[in-house]
Amino acid sequence: MSPDAGGAGGGVDPVRVVFVCWGNICRSPMAERVAERMAADEGLQDVVFTSAGTSSEELGEPIDPRARRTLAEHGYRTEGHRAHQMDADELAGADLVVAMEQLHVDRLARLGRGREVRLLSDFDPDAGPGSGVPDPWYGGQDGFVDTLSMIESAMPGVLERVRELQAARTADQPG
Repeated sequence: MSPDAGGAGGGVDPVRVVFVCWGNICRSPMAERVAERMAADEGLQDVVFTSAGTSSEELGEPIDPRARRTLAEHGYRTEGHRAHQMDADELAGADLVVAMEQLHVDRLARLGRGREVRLLSDFDPDAGPGSGVPDPWYGGQDGFVDTLSMIESAMPGVLERVRELQAARTADQPG
C-alpha cells in the first residue's frame, strides 16, 4: 500500500519497504506498484511501499512513459509518482530496502546502514545470486516488459519477507 492508502490496519507500526534503482523512474516505481497490488490482492496490511533513486538526475520526474505504458497494460497503478533520491533518514527508517543492482546497494552503503538491504533478484528463486534487474531505460518497450516479469517473479518472496518482519514486530509488542 502506498502511504496515501493507509497501510496500518492492525495497530502496529507498518513495515516500510523501499524499492531502489538509479533514477527512480523505471524499475523502482514499477516494483512499488507491483508490490502494492500483490499485497492488496493477498490482503496484506500494515505495510507501506515506496521507491527512491540513488541518483539525483531524475528528481521530480514522473515514471518513464515506457514503464507507465507497461504498468497500465498489465493493470497496475501509474499515477502519482515523482522521482526522488534516497537519503540517510529514509534508509534508516526503512525495514527493508530492495535494490535493483549491486551498484545501488553499494551507493546506499555510503549513506549509512539500513536495517536490511537486499537485491530484488535475491527474492526470485529462479534468478542467479546477485544477478540484479537490468536497467530497461537504454532499450525499447520489450525491456520494460522483461523488467516487469522479473519484478513479478520476485514479488512473492518480497511479500513473504514482509510477513516475516511483521511477525517479528508483533512478537516484540507488549502483550
